[in-house]
Amino acid sequence: MRWKPKVMKTMALGLVLTTFLAGCSSSEGSSSESKDGKNKDGKVELRMTWWGSQSRHDQTQEIIKKFEEENPDIKITSEFTGFDGYFEKMAAQAAGNNLPDIMQQNFGEYLNQYADKNLLADLSEYVEDGTINVDGVSDIIMDSGKQGDKVLGIPTGTNALTAFYNVDMLKEVGVENLDGNWSWDEYMDIAKKVHEKTGEFGTRLMEPKNLFEYYLREKGQKLFSEDGTALGYKDDKLLSDYFEMNKKMVDEGVAPGYDTIQQIKGVEDELIVHGKAPFDFRWSNQATALDSASEQELAMTLLPGDNNREGMFLKPAMLWSVSENSKHKEEAARFIDFFTNNIEVYEIGGSDRGVPIKEEIRNEMASTLSETDKKVFDYIEMVTDNSSPIDSNYPQQASEVLGALQEVDELVMYGQLSPKDGAKEFRKKAESILGR
Repeated sequence: MRWKPKVMKTMALGLVLTTFLAGCSSSEGSSSESKDGKNKDGKVELRMTWWGSQSRHDQTQEIIKKFEEENPDIKITSEFTGFDGYFEKMAAQAAGNNLPDIMQQNFGEYLNQYADKNLLADLSEYVEDGTINVDGVSDIIMDSGKQGDKVLGIPTGTNALTAFYNVDMLKEVGVENLDGNWSWDEYMDIAKKVHEKTGEFGTRLMEPKNLFEYYLREKGQKLFSEDGTALGYKDDKLLSDYFEMNKKMVDEGVAPGYDTIQQIKGVEDELIVHGKAPFDFRWSNQATALDSASEQELAMTLLPGDNNREGMFLKPAMLWSVSENSKHKEEAARFIDFFTNNIEVYEIGGSDRGVPIKEEIRNEMASTLSETDKKVFDYIEMVTDNSSPIDSNYPQQASEVLGALQEVDELVMYGQLSPKDGAKEFRKKAESILGR
């Protein structure tokens, strides 16, 4: 029987969202609300949703409790899940004009997709009148939540891709420290040595949705063209080489295949957490979840590459957005302001949603940071000095294109397509999606 890839969720989201919205019906809102928009206790009730690990869920519930104590006229009902399935659930809610009042949004493909469907409220008026106080936040950070002149999301914090590594596993093969100056060949050599020495995997499989974009940037290329109507690179050998690097490690047992990866249900299950692989490339804000789940000593450095300063970039960890259909936009804006400006939020959540966007909060936290948060703050400073501007030219169909990349990556790793054919197949799929 021909194997069929499981991971097509992201690719399908654009089509799902479009199809759902075509048949939207009006929503009457929460059944617990009265005609004046308040619940039976006389409070404004907000629905709020986010994705994340169990530690993020626990932290956010505590943050909500603090907000409600300071804002007794507002009650927040929470909805949360892991990242897998989050945007499919949101698409289904969009179908019934039933998006939450406050939603955790993702920079790039998802923010642009929701913006193009007019699903997100413009928060400009709440920023301008001070309901959401962003004094002192850099324009670069604020621009990541804008489309045109509309403020569609407020960044929760600053984030960057990082190479997490197990300090003790690397010491076993004579590697004492990684300072960010390392090539892809050096990365593969270390991973192979750890595998041969320990019998464990030498690295986690690199999934392509974020990492291929970095790989392209490191080589002076972009994933999408400036106008977002085509792929931004011309030579398919770039993707073929990326596939070959990963396939070689999978074939040699240095990296796990998708049969292992698909058994991982959350950060707490990751191989690096249990000492089963020394490397894991992911977002810096996940240090809190990794460290809290692991008894291993984990450190952070820049991703490999001869030109990794060009490849590295800062981005918002995520964004807080408000539904255009929300009846309580001002109250939702008050929560976003609370999250942005209250140091207790970051004392509870640390760097889980990124390094705070306000300098005064960062400075106030400096002397009381946990070891994990200090590690993340120091890393973000390192990336700030060793990075280039983020690419923001994501087309509306970007999530579908990235879904196609994930699908082709699986086919290549399972040996159903060669790296060269996989690169051609991805271009074919991407051009079809972008040409619609």
